Amino acid sequence: MSTELSLGTVQHHIGGSSTAGSSTRTGEIWDPSRGTVQGRVLLGDQRDVDLAVAAARAAFADWGQTSLAARTRVLFAFRNLLHDHVDELARVIAAEHGKVVDDARGEISRGLEVVEFACGLAQLSKGEFSEQVSSDVDAFSFRQPLGVCAGITPFNFPAMVPLWMYPLAIATGNTFVLKPSERDPSASSFVAELWRRAGLPAGVFNVVHGDRVTVDALLEHPDVAAVSFVGSTPVARHVHERASRAGKRVQALGGAKNHAVVAEDADLEYAATQLTAAGYGSAGQRCMAISVVVALEGVADALVAKLAERARSLRVGPSLDPDSEMGPVVTRDALQRIGGYIQQGVADGAELVVDGRDPAVDGDGFFLGPTLFDRVRTDMSIYTDEIFGPVLVVVRVGSLDEAIDLINSGSFANGTAIFTAGGRAARRFQREVQVGMIGINVPIPVPMAYYSFGGWKDSLFGEHHIHGAEGVRFYTRAKAVTARWPGQDTSRTHDLQFPTSR
Repeated sequence: MSTELSLGTVQHHIGGSSTAGSSTRTGEIWDPSRGTVQGRVLLGDQRDVDLAVAAARAAFADWGQTSLAARTRVLFAFRNLLHDHVDELARVIAAEHGKVVDDARGEISRGLEVVEFACGLAQLSKGEFSEQVSSDVDAFSFRQPLGVCAGITPFNFPAMVPLWMYPLAIATGNTFVLKPSERDPSASSFVAELWRRAGLPAGVFNVVHGDRVTVDALLEHPDVAAVSFVGSTPVARHVHERASRAGKRVQALGGAKNHAVVAEDADLEYAATQLTAAGYGSAGQRCMAISVVVALEGVADALVAKLAERARSLRVGPSLDPDSEMGPVVTRDALQRIGGYIQQGVADGAELVVDGRDPAVDGDGFFLGPTLFDRVRTDMSIYTDEIFGPVLVVVRVGSLDEAIDLINSGSFANGTAIFTAGGRAARRFQREVQVGMIGINVPIPVPMAYYSFGGWKDSLFGEHHIHGAEGVRFYTRAKAVTARWPGQDTSRTHDLQFPTSR
């Protein structure tokens, strides 16, 4: 494969090949490091979605009946191809998203873990069997695929988040239609080619690029059985309500405002280093980024000083520059929006310790340096809102009780962390915080592929978390069978009572 995708106009991938589809609408693909348009992407309409779903539905007739062995061979081939092309895919992501190449490699690696988990399909899909549950009766269960599944994914992880969805959907016998973000669409086209080379039958994996028109068409399509979504809370709520109303199975992961508590017995050097990475990695454009540091008063001054020192030392620059530690934000609109939050934080009286609004980077890229606020109140917008940028705020509290109450009072509940040397405090924290994913001296507690990812409250709509065992359950439905093979004894009379065990 070519190291670089030639952008031009990024097309859909439907029925095993690239296609322009029917819609003539297009969107701009920006180079965030230069602030220039580098290509365009097709924006699909109802007819494009109909075509993709029809291709997926036709492919499901065979793929849903394909043996576990054959499906697993395709998954292994795809895993090997993805592993071999990590560097190429990382550069594609960096060029469109703006994250640095090493960060892009990291997201692909975390997605690759889910592919490897899906390669264990034969073990994951085992049913249950009970012999002689009643006289001459056996009971057993197994799971079957749903049909056509759809994924709607965000710009911030153009490889990883889709890889948390379609490997399990495809492994369990479903077919898939992906609607990636139109801001960085080329990663999905790259992956579609890997699937083709892995031997996946045409129509099993399809990509339809687009905007809300495309999303709503998928949510309403009668042949789409399930929808997976990751994005902001307002859109997650919309996806859940609309798709559920259409009778679909839905998992919709929303926004976050992740807190990290730093206790008085914490290793401050370690905590500051970890929080800097968690707050400013990928320019803060992660749903699991730490955006609020909850500092116990006894260590707050020292911690803020260490955070400020590290923030000022980070090298901000173009995403493809190997010396860059943090790249630009994704669009000019994002740059202006984040800058507005910083200005509002100053107006509200927060202490601006490090101002990242004028980083020393040449060119017209969408650059914003690490920004640090101290003495932030909970009524300030920089505390309440998901800024989704390199802005870290410090809230000071007097006790662990106050820290836990602060976290539990929020409407978001995606991830949280505590830095402490005390096992008792850590155990209490993990039991009492009302959050879906918790880190103990780990600031970004994204679970391994064999566990499941998902938050609570306004960070998740629907019953299922993503990937892991819950992902297998989401993309399959159970059948329970009760079987008897009667002998030659036909002397029994009719029994109209409800059947019971004997």
